[in-house]
Amino acid sequence: MTTYLDHNATSVVRPEAKAAMARALDIGGNPSSIHAAGRAARALVEQARAEVAALIAASATSIVFTSGGTEANALALESAVAAGSRRLIVSAIEHDSVQETSRVLGVAVEALPVDANGQADLAWLKARLADWNPADGKPFVALMLANNETGVLQPVAEAAELVRAADGWLHVDAIQAAGKVIVDSRALGADTLSISAHKIGGPQGVGALTFGPRATLSRRQHGGGQERGRRGGTENVPGISGFGAAAAVCDELHCQAAWRDAAAERLKAAGAVVMGEAAPRLPNTLCIATPGFPSDVQVMGLDLAGVMVSAGSACSSGKVKASPVLEAMGQGELSGCAIRVSAGWNTTAADWDRFVEAWTTAHARHATRHPQAEVA
Repeated sequence: MTTYLDHNATSVVRPEAKAAMARALDIGGNPSSIHAAGRAARALVEQARAEVAALIAASATSIVFTSGGTEANALALESAVAAGSRRLIVSAIEHDSVQETSRVLGVAVEALPVDANGQADLAWLKARLADWNPADGKPFVALMLANNETGVLQPVAEAAELVRAADGWLHVDAIQAAGKVIVDSRALGADTLSISAHKIGGPQGVGALTFGPRATLSRRQHGGGQERGRRGGTENVPGISGFGAAAAVCDELHCQAAWRDAAAERLKAAGAVVMGEAAPRLPNTLCIATPGFPSDVQVMGLDLAGVMVSAGSACSSGKVKASPVLEAMGQGELSGCAIRVSAGWNTTAADWDRFVEAWTTAHARHATRHPQAEVA
């Protein structure tokens, strides 16, 4: 028996998404064609657009389908720079797709710090925006809704008030939050907001960006007039259909919180430290660090027991490396012994129990072999 607890990397594809993709493949047709097959394909795309929009309380006309969350984030950042932003404020815990894109755009980048719990420092942001130089163009702030490693939720709505008062642009990466907690792009005050299909039980390779009236999108991928002229290229109809179907059946994962917390208490008794424990977190995510118990050893030991978790973010070419997120929280010394456990739509209480049992066994075995590494 295997137990999959790496849904923050990729969630298990939902049966509804598989069925929708199969129907789209059967239809065929290019959604830009005006014949019967093309019209049928277009209908599937627009149905999915409405379903995805409903998941994040956005207007369907504001949804731009992309190849994934990375492209959606890049489209927002690149559009802001094209609109005149010469300095970007990017939170210290943003996903690599935001961090790396911001560094190659030829503009200044500042880090929005976080506290020891991993939440953005809004006092710093308020002071920085008050001192903004008009020569740097419109302020641009990137603040994710939920961190992919720790699950810590960010004060996005409060940040939005500060950004709007400065006539700025707030981009929200909601990729990890969608399908796990309520995501209301309007209530959050996001000018642009990104989500991804494979985090909610849809297929890999498709995402979306929604934008409000204060954001000006600039097409970065050229070609035809697809996506209302905002992104060239024939739409991925099967992927988009699966995305929509997954969005339509998404429900928050609040039931996971109690199971996660029960597991955390058992792990803490063995010396594990819960990252971001004092902050509001996604109900499905548990990030723990155990002094003297290396991340790769934990992941491999659990994998041998049939339990799949990850060492921090899964978007680092399969490498285990120091976590910038934990370093930003002042926990850099623990980043080499941290793992992330993340549940999904099909995770049960028994799955959490199997994880704890497998981890406890692996931890005891490691402690026996390396007693000097254990920290009291």
